[in-house]
Amino acid sequence: VQLQASGGGLVQAGGSLRLSCAVSGNIFSINVMGWYRQTPGKQRELVAQITSGGSTNYADPKGRFTISRDNAKKTVWLQVNSLKPEDTAVYYCKANIVPWNSRDRLGDYWGQGTLVTVSS
Repeated sequence: VQLQASGGGLVQAGGSLRLSCAVSGNIFSINVMGWYRQTPGKQRELVAQITSGGSTNYADPKGRFTISRDNAKKTVWLQVNSLKPEDTAVYYCKANIVPWNSRDRLGDYWGQGTLVTVSS
């Protein structure tokens, strides 16, 4: 099982980014998918989650973040608008995977992270 995150970069405050995370490998189904972020010296924190049925949960419900997924493409996205310097972090995707067989474990898998830097 692999999670490949992309879409990070350097953006000015007020700008937008769309992060992507594609899941591949020995996958029967994917339950909850989510985005987390981490800054140096701090714990990784939840940004948003989405179930296979499309129910969402946001750590900050103010509307700057939108999570979406395509179950057929095994991909989750995070749209971030009105970026602020405090949004600067490494963003990680996570997926709860049910594998086809015991070659891979059942449970949570993480992507490698994609760096978002917001300049003021």
